[in-house]
Amino acid sequence: MAAEPGTAGALAAAGEVGTSPAAETPWRRFVADFAASRLALFGLAMLVLLVLCAVLAPLLSPQNPYDLAQLDVLDSRLPPGAKNAAGTMTYWLGTDDQGRDMFSAILYGLRISLGVGVAATIAALAIGLLVGLVAAYASGTLDAFIMRVVDIQLSFPAILIALVLLALLGQGLEKIIVALVAAQWAYYARTVRSAALVERQREYIEAARGLGLSHSRVVLRHLLPNCLPPLIVVATVQVAAAIALEATLSFLGLGLPITEPSLGLLIANGYTYLLSGKYWISFFPGIALLVTIVAINLVADHLRDVLNPRLQR
Repeated sequence: MAAEPGTAGALAAAGEVGTSPAAETPWRRFVADFAASRLALFGLAMLVLLVLCAVLAPLLSPQNPYDLAQLDVLDSRLPPGAKNAAGTMTYWLGTDDQGRDMFSAILYGLRISLGVGVAATIAALAIGLLVGLVAAYASGTLDAFIMRVVDIQLSFPAILIALVLLALLGQGLEKIIVALVAAQWAYYARTVRSAALVERQREYIEAARGLGLSHSRVVLRHLLPNCLPPLIVVATVQVAAAIALEATLSFLGLGLPITEPSLGLLIANGYTYLLSGKYWISFFPGIALLVTIVAINLVADHLRDVLNPRLQR
């Protein structure tokens, strides 16, 4: 028997009402809000391209800049578009004073710079997250003591802390990551504490305590997830800051050794040749560093707007 028109319309309307909220998930809403900015999408596309170039550097590079057997002193400081001494390879971005192909060196340098920035950010995030949550949840004397330590840490410039530590520890990949973590963990600790203090006064935290849940369960299952949005924004920004700080330290000669050049060290290698007309040794690594930092900041800036409802227009 056919359904009455009114009944069919009511069922269709009920079906639409029932499926509409399911289609509007938080993830889809986040993607839609992020995709609303073409500038942020451009930054994300550039960032994905840079990460792919860094990961696939051994496949994309015509030369391994770390292999001394592939370097020829006769090919040093060649201009862009020049061929090697044997005439079998074209250096599209020129070569540096070691005879390294600048395109290959930039890809490998980008790999190191991104790896150092991400590793230092993850380690500093873990430390700052733990310290900030403990300070906010414990409160009282422990909170005051931790925050005074954070205030002392933030009163010094990050580059000064990193310079002192590298002067004591020396050069090396692990040592520069340690220096970057020591210079940046306080930013995360203060951000997490601020967000956790607000969430700590919410009713769901009081309800979790009233149910007799353990402190670790309250912090990890209820307090931590609601503190993540501002932390994600800070972490994204700090990746760019860590890359820039590592480049600065390498430029000053306190970062990575010359055998493993990052973008900062590549810029430093060509600095003495700028006035002699050999601009490409510093110029192209500088452009790669600039594009990387700008792409990360474009993504982070829009993430801040998307994850903070008060900033949404």
